[in-house]
Amino acid sequence: MSDRSYLDRLVDGEALRSYLESELGGVERFAFERHPEGHSNETLFLTWGERELVLRRPPPGETADTAHDVLREYRVMDALQDTDVPLPGTVLACEDESVIGGDFYLMERLAGDVIRGEEPERFAVPAHRDRIGTELVETLAAIHSVDVEAVGLAEFGRPEGFTERQVERWGKQIDWAAGTTAEEREVPELDRVGEWLEANVPGEYPHTLVHGDYKLDNVLFGPGTPPEIAGVMDWELSALGDPFTDLGWTLSFWHDPADPPPAIPELYPTFMTREGYPTRDDLVERYEAATGYSFDHDRFYRSLAVYKMAGLGEMFFARYLNGDSDDPLYPGMETQVPKLAGRAIEIIEGED
Repeated sequence: MSDRSYLDRLVDGEALRSYLESELGGVERFAFERHPEGHSNETLFLTWGERELVLRRPPPGETADTAHDVLREYRVMDALQDTDVPLPGTVLACEDESVIGGDFYLMERLAGDVIRGEEPERFAVPAHRDRIGTELVETLAAIHSVDVEAVGLAEFGRPEGFTERQVERWGKQIDWAAGTTAEEREVPELDRVGEWLEANVPGEYPHTLVHGDYKLDNVLFGPGTPPEIAGVMDWELSALGDPFTDLGWTLSFWHDPADPPPAIPELYPTFMTREGYPTRDDLVERYEAATGYSFDHDRFYRSLAVYKMAGLGEMFFARYLNGDSDDPLYPGMETQVPKLAGRAIEIIEGED
């Protein structure tokens, strides 16, 4: 599938322009391009007159229930505009799928860097590296400290039983994807991990706003130094629930010196082993100091995180097999999801 034909599936330019003129007023300059990073919802950069905007929409084609909910993403971001959580400004949301073939929303585009496979050169000193870790956990603590009633999110989810439902939901996502992927290969180790998680869900946990996909490459650092987070992105999985699921997810993407090579090198960077970066234990200590919570059940939350990534990987692979994505990452899930399942078992068995 060519880049042009896939972009045509994402956006009908004339229909989008007509809609935005009705909502934002007419302009002379209008252009858009697909942002190639990210592997779930689609992101496009939009020029609308003098404004630089970002459009978020689901991928084309069939998706699993509850996945790719961009309007949920918009709702929480809009509610958090006046809190301590750094965010881009929200512009509008559209639930009329006839405009571009799916729900979408617009937000202001922020300047800065998302740290993925490599650190920005301006951060490549020990003090700045340490600050990256501090910013990451302090911003997570800010999310978990939001007064949900004050911002109108008291009905944003059911925190009771949240973690149990997480295990059940991701098991269903894996089963949904396996309806397609099992024709290519099966991953029985995922059943073993799911069974262990079901049997080891913590009995108690705090109830807070959770991001659902909080990790280093879902925050944007503003230009300049020292490092400072300018915006938290990708809120599609946000809810009211167990904050430790967020922390476990964040830790699963943070590479310690003794860790084995990552199952998916494109998604799991390893530069955190350089001088100055905090370890996972350091991040936990800083999070506990910022929130007052005690992070118990480390094996459960970290293995749950890897299980969820395996579930995403299976959905990615299913979309590839169904011809619903041109993402070059997706074909590799055939072998990388089994590696993730093995990693989860290592954590469960205390080998990590």
